[in-house]
Amino acid sequence: MEIKPLHNQKTGLSVVIPVYNSAEIFPELYRRLYDVLNNVVDSFEIIAVLDGCTDNSYEVIYKTSLQDKRVKIIEFSRNFGHQSSVAAGLEHAEGEMVVIMDDDLEDPPEILPKFISKFKEDFDVVYGIRRRRKTSFLHRTAYFLFYRILGKLADIKIPYDSGDFCIMRRNVVDALNNMPEKNRFIRGLRAWSGFRQTGIEYDRGGRLAGASGYSLRKYLRLAMDGIVSFSYRPLNYISISGIVIALVGFFVGMGLIALKLMGGIKDVPGWTSLAFLLLFFSGVQLISLGIIGAYISRIYDEVKHRPKYIIRRTAGLERKRGN
Repeated sequence: MEIKPLHNQKTGLSVVIPVYNSAEIFPELYRRLYDVLNNVVDSFEIIAVLDGCTDNSYEVIYKTSLQDKRVKIIEFSRNFGHQSSVAAGLEHAEGEMVVIMDDDLEDPPEILPKFISKFKEDFDVVYGIRRRRKTSFLHRTAYFLFYRILGKLADIKIPYDSGDFCIMRRNVVDALNNMPEKNRFIRGLRAWSGFRQTGIEYDRGGRLAGASGYSLRKYLRLAMDGIVSFSYRPLNYISISGIVIALVGFFVGMGLIALKLMGGIKDVPGWTSLAFLLLFFSGVQLISLGIIGAYISRIYDEVKHRPKYIIRRTAGLERKRGN
């Protein structure tokens, strides 16, 4: 492939790509991005953020960066998570337009011209809406339920079925970079920031090669971050449930006392109903404590003021300390 030189000093578009074990995928991802972006923008850069890769992703991407200086690398000292990778990429991106996309080619680069065309209609954010997914029925159902539950709970409107795949104007990126929280849910922060936003539907493909680095535990963690970061309603529901249960208990107790005084209760029934009630309300209490604990644990993470990530090495850009 013949690499065209970068004529403009000012970067028009930055592509931020969180990378996890994508040595087999990145060459194809780069080729397709190169073919697309050369036809739609004057200048661009690709920022690959390696999130604790255990394969030879760094060597593969570094070899590409030697051929094309627009490919830049940030490698973390360990795995800090997808959202921290996105944050690092945004903090190092120099483009007036910034794209976020995953490394697995589930989000097709060929849709970017549509994003850019819509973006030029004076929108600040154009995000992808997943119309179809090439994944298991269980995953599709879980995604569907998560977005609907989050939509009902969140205090802001987060578009259904919209992931991190998007293009943003520089002022939106600056706003996101100025948000200090460590537990980040980028699509929620993007919606919270305001600005003019719109979505484009597309069909999401399957991973080109290898296995996803996102386990069920990480998906659940991301889902909890989304709910806890943008809704206080679970806490309100706990309070309401507590009031309702207390009132029911009070009236049931008053009724039993009245029956006892009127001689309506001759003996005490067996222990089955009592054991059931004890187990039920103990479960309610533990669930309530777990929800409260989820909020407290995130407060604890924030007050420690640890960086969102630590950089081991970079290529193609000046090294910055983790934030």
